[in-house]
Amino acid sequence: QVELVESGGGSVQAGGSLRVSCSVSGIPVGRNYLAWFRQTPGAEREGVAAIEADGLPSYAEPVEGRFSISRDNVKNIVSLTMDNLKPEDTAMYYCAASGYVWGLRVFTASAYDYWGQGIQVTVSS
Repeated sequence: QVELVESGGGSVQAGGSLRVSCSVSGIPVGRNYLAWFRQTPGAEREGVAAIEADGLPSYAEPVEGRFSISRDNVKNIVSLTMDNLKPEDTAMYYCAASGYVWGLRVFTASAYDYWGQGIQVTVSS
């Protein structure tokens, strides 16, 4: 059974930092493609960060230079460290995983096979 469970969300003022983590069971994070997406009401789910099975990260332009994706292969956790948060970062954040994702689709939600339940991040101005 494959399960992804997010933790670590919450509320922070603009300019602050948060880390969200995703505990993965059933598949090794070191041999899978992993990503973080976010979604606000009425909007499409938006990819923000991805990490390939070999460890190469990618970031969407709105979070480039502020967010960092990482994995712990021993604890089997993938995390997203978010610095200099802005009100427009407010969203439900989801972690996702798949055995393989074509490079052009790393920020396409339908490319991923497994999803967490989501965790809320709120940034106040």
